[in-house]
Amino acid sequence: MLVNGKWVANWQPVQGTDEKGGFVRQTSSFRNWVTPDGSAGPTGEGGFKAEAGRYHLYVALICPWASRTLIGRKLKGLDDVISVSIVEPELSEEGWRFAQPDALTGATYMHEIYAKADPQISGRATVPVLWDKVKNTIVNNESADILRMLNSGFGDLARNAQDLYPEALRAEIDALNDYIYPKFNNGVYRAGFATTQIAYDEAFADVFEALDKLDARLEGQDFLVGNQLTETDIRAFVTLVRLDAAYHGLFKTNLRRVADYPRLQAYMLRVLNLPGVRETVDIDHIKRGYYSVKALNPNGIVPKGPHIPGLYEIAA
Repeated sequence: MLVNGKWVANWQPVQGTDEKGGFVRQTSSFRNWVTPDGSAGPTGEGGFKAEAGRYHLYVALICPWASRTLIGRKLKGLDDVISVSIVEPELSEEGWRFAQPDALTGATYMHEIYAKADPQISGRATVPVLWDKVKNTIVNNESADILRMLNSGFGDLARNAQDLYPEALRAEIDALNDYIYPKFNNGVYRAGFATTQIAYDEAFADVFEALDKLDARLEGQDFLVGNQLTETDIRAFVTLVRLDAAYHGLFKTNLRRVADYPRLQAYMLRVLNLPGVRETVDIDHIKRGYYSVKALNPNGIVPKGPHIPGLYEIAA
């Protein structure tokens, strides 16, 4: 992690633990918002006006949080408005790394970009990051905020016919998001990075409780809220699409696969086949990235499987 702007020690997956030995995720540190007129958003400071070509998104294709923002960018038609850099899938001893020096900043590692934004920063250098090319700083590194910004913060630069957070459904979206995040999105990490049996057992139970409830919710409908695509579907999808390929084996969430839930499998493929979404999913990156975590896979062997119909074919 960074301490006063300097990288210290080697990267470790467990950021902190609770009293039961459970995995605790770091809170995002940059919380400004892009808005159509540059006024302040729900958090942070103003001065980040929506402009084509001004903002840049740093992502990892293995990361579900970063992939939320990539999907939002696609669905809102912002490909030509917001540029993107993708880090290497394998986690190095200094965290996320670029294959070539970053064209905007010259950085080799993601933590250098954090230090450029705040030379005294302490904490972990995570993705996604929304970068302002004009102010040369990080706007926001919280995926939930960035997804909402992509939905409404870019005004007429975006495809506004696609509303991922419609006002009439916001209460239901927020409630389901608040359920999915700890039980499922972060639940797989709580299982994979648990340091005690009790912490693992609780996380494992949460993951499959959530899967069962999501599966039941999809009976007779195509999407999770209002039977229309919303940000909740993006949140669920990014974890579902990684479950069979990575979490089932490496994170020991192995009671059932997505493939064992016909409704969830069909739902995952339905979202995958929305225009542009498949371009944000790279199973090879996902497997290489997760299986590079030495704390969980010290020999670095990446499994050949699984075969996932409609998503991932195993080369002969």
